Amino acid sequence: MKSKMSRDGGSRTFPGKRKARDPVVRRRSASRGKAAEASKETTWIVEQEAELLPYLLEKIRHKSRNNIKSILARGQVSVGGRKTTRHDHPLLPGDRVTVSWEQVVQDEPIPGVKIVYEDDDLIVIDKQAGLLSIASEKEQEETAYRFLMEYVRRKDPANRIFIVHRLDRDTSGLMIFARSEEIQQQLQEEWKEAVPERKYYALVEGEVRKDEDTIRTWLKETKTLRMYSSPVPNGGQEAITHYRVLQRSKAYSLLEVWLETGRKNQIRVHMEAIGHSVVGDRKYGAKSDPIGRLGLHAGTIAFYHPTTGELMRFESRIPGKFLSVFKQ
Repeated sequence: MKSKMSRDGGSRTFPGKRKARDPVVRRRSASRGKAAEASKETTWIVEQEAELLPYLLEKIRHKSRNNIKSILARGQVSVGGRKTTRHDHPLLPGDRVTVSWEQVVQDEPIPGVKIVYEDDDLIVIDKQAGLLSIASEKEQEETAYRFLMEYVRRKDPANRIFIVHRLDRDTSGLMIFARSEEIQQQLQEEWKEAVPERKYYALVEGEVRKDEDTIRTWLKETKTLRMYSSPVPNGGQEAITHYRVLQRSKAYSLLEVWLETGRKNQIRVHMEAIGHSVVGDRKYGAKSDPIGRLGLHAGTIAFYHPTTGELMRFESRIPGKFLSVFKQ
């Protein structure tokens, strides 16, 4: 990684990484920004040299950094009448920067996929349950990878995407795809350091008594491709899962789960190991299916952007079906 954000909010810059210049611009209040947004678009005339993203961050004071980056990624920003999504697009005195406040609607919806964030390096999606991350022996066509590849190639036939990590077919939630093999390899090789936070929501069977706990076992795969858990080293991989209870009843518990390791089927195996299988998970001991799907959702992912070093954090809401069982 050429540049990373430090855990205390600072940054570490390595040789070869060009830092964005801080633009000198006139400040505007948040209230004026919101008033400007009431019109369909806002235009500024650049006064001094700058890069586009820092310029927008200075001008649009009433929105978060991630909101502004999403506006840029969706093609809502133009310079001199031409749309651009580049964060480092150079601005010169006299350039006209225009932001359209009307969100660009995708020409064709992507089946089972909602794009949460997109830039020149990455695409973050929210995947529906039932959609494979990538092709398997049984399914080659209906995958998040294939649908996203079609999406990026509609803009340029030469575009490609690369899967960074996977979610089980019946797990919904947030996933990262890279737009180059270099970015994919960088994130995968530095996964533990680059991805400091991954949280899931798990709807499990029974009343989990402990408000919070840590599960630490060793996972190994059988010849039938089923993972099993051992409390002592068994030649498998150590797996560590933390959880806390968000809501409970005699029949079900809703857990917030975060991973210290990322083993295959880790949460599902660990929930079975403590006697509270994920609902709908017949493979790992579930006896009920109250919501018609696996009760597992990837709700939060935070990572250091492989190019800018900025800490990015995305959240996806708890699926309504997970909460519905507590209203019955």
